[in-house]
Amino acid sequence: MAISYSLLTSFDLHLLAEGRHERSWEKLGAHKVKFGDREGVYFAVVAPNAEAVSVIGDFNNWNVAANLMEFRREAGVWETFVPDVKPGALYKYWLKARGGTHTAAKADPYAFYAELRPGTASRVWDLNGHRWSDETWLEHRKATDWLRAPVAIYEVHLGSWRRVPEQGNRWLTYRELAEQLTAYVLDMGYTHVEFLPVAEHPLDASWGYQVTGYFAPTSRYGTPQDFMYLVNTLHRHGIGVIVDWVPAHFPRDEHGLAYFDGTHLFEHADPRLGAHPDWGTLVFNYGRWEVRNFLLSNALFWFEVYHVDGLRFDAVASMLYLDYSRQAGEWIPNRYGGRENLEAVDFLRHCNERVYALNPGATTIAEESTSWPMVSRPTYLGGLGFGFKWDLGWMNDTLRYMARDPIHRKYHHNDLTFRMLYAFTENFVLPLSHDEVVHGKGSLLSRMPGDDWQKFANLRLLLGYQYTQPGKKLLFMGSDIGQWREWDHASSIDWHLLAYEPHRGIQRLVRDLNALYRRLPALHELDCSSDGFQWVDCHDNEQSTLTYLRRSSRGEIALIVCNFTPVPRKGFRVGVPKAGLWKELMNTDSIHYGGSNLGNSGAVLSEPSPSHGFQHSLVLTLPPLAVLILTPEEAL
Repeated sequence: MAISYSLLTSFDLHLLAEGRHERSWEKLGAHKVKFGDREGVYFAVVAPNAEAVSVIGDFNNWNVAANLMEFRREAGVWETFVPDVKPGALYKYWLKARGGTHTAAKADPYAFYAELRPGTASRVWDLNGHRWSDETWLEHRKATDWLRAPVAIYEVHLGSWRRVPEQGNRWLTYRELAEQLTAYVLDMGYTHVEFLPVAEHPLDASWGYQVTGYFAPTSRYGTPQDFMYLVNTLHRHGIGVIVDWVPAHFPRDEHGLAYFDGTHLFEHADPRLGAHPDWGTLVFNYGRWEVRNFLLSNALFWFEVYHVDGLRFDAVASMLYLDYSRQAGEWIPNRYGGRENLEAVDFLRHCNERVYALNPGATTIAEESTSWPMVSRPTYLGGLGFGFKWDLGWMNDTLRYMARDPIHRKYHHNDLTFRMLYAFTENFVLPLSHDEVVHGKGSLLSRMPGDDWQKFANLRLLLGYQYTQPGKKLLFMGSDIGQWREWDHASSIDWHLLAYEPHRGIQRLVRDLNALYRRLPALHELDCSSDGFQWVDCHDNEQSTLTYLRRSSRGEIALIVCNFTPVPRKGFRVGVPKAGLWKELMNTDSIHYGGSNLGNSGAVLSEPSPSHGFQHSLVLTLPPLAVLILTPEEAL
């Protein structure tokens, strides 16, 4: 039937054509509407280079001639209204390229819901119906400066956090996760969860990083409203939600974005620009208005429709550099002859500006692995505009150091100290993420040197060191119980390990570190400022110790002493800026965590003996492979 109804106004078409439509999901895709006295679904898809487009589905027996779409040349949009289509109906777009040389059945790029894999159709879905009750959290978020607040992130893959072995090893639903995951995160004291990508993806083994349905929470765990319920439940318990987002690449699956309308609509035609050699995927062409509308709207969509609090942008370095993972002759320089992807830089800056402008208290986080300057600095200063950046340098240096036999660590002391030369050039998150426990790397625990006791002690040392370094914290699921196996997306975390005391000790340590990190302003308030950190002694490579102070803006102090060897050190003198009694708030060697229980009986009185440039000092017993955290008595 000829269409005489459209959701697209002339202003919509104008914004789409300029690549500035920030809410394009409201007009494109499938929308339940009423046309005269008939209810049905309005369909709209961008395919400017197609010769013909129709919507096919289970409502018309997948007949390509049944519901032909009309073309709006102003913005390259095809649209139609189909009466009597109900929510849940399966559909795709059938597209015929100009000249009739190519036809394809494509899933809707703007679909809100998708068929469960291995099916690849989109589903008609109404996003209404969920009653949000997270106003208190959103007001709290709006009033919070996350640079100065404690941020301890629990990174989760929804399909393997916990499974139900009695029912065929099935994964939990969004609603089951809402109850069980929320209870666990509350008990452990994390401030946020970060989900590996939840957008629809056909291959489980991609972990969600090869997205085909950017606007659709994966149907593996339930409906869009079920995902809303999960976010709402976390928010009602004061837990923030960060979602991994993949604007760098997309897979070549036939039903996806690749060669969408018989042309390279979303990707570059030249593989030197449009193909990722590492992942076998395609690169978005950030200079096209269709791509800018699509990605910017998608970023804003997750904040507005699903109330997420942050997006972690995956693989930002691959967006920034035209020669990323390419040899000479395999890439094309920009118009100035450089290696920077100028269109991607422009997109990232604009996207960050709009996210922050429209979502008070929200944040964006860059996984960026190079020394690109000012990633987490405002765009008006020349930065990319992210709120935070993952410190992958800290992660690599630290894990390389921790994997060494302690007898050799004194020769690699700079792996620990180098970070402080750049630690405040960005707003950093310290990630011990999923990437560090896969692909044969082993779990964090299994990578530690020594016998079993030393492995557990080294892991406690690593965690204590992470939580006392400047920067926000991120820990992947399983690492907080000392999992032996590396992560497997197809099976649950090894929760049965908590039957054994050493693993319960790791879990108790992380719980107490989260509590202490949140409670002591000195450990979090100036995470992103050099005012919050001071070396006491960074030169003791012979004994492999580090000593430093963390400070708050109000002058509160925490003293951190790390012993990276299994050798207990008695009579260890440390200079301190205040005289009096210093309380030992944390000792990762405590018997409570599975350690040898060597320490300082809970407190040490300073002596008027100058050391390390201070007029007073403490004489400590350093337990083996452990971290001590002490504060002056008046700070408590």
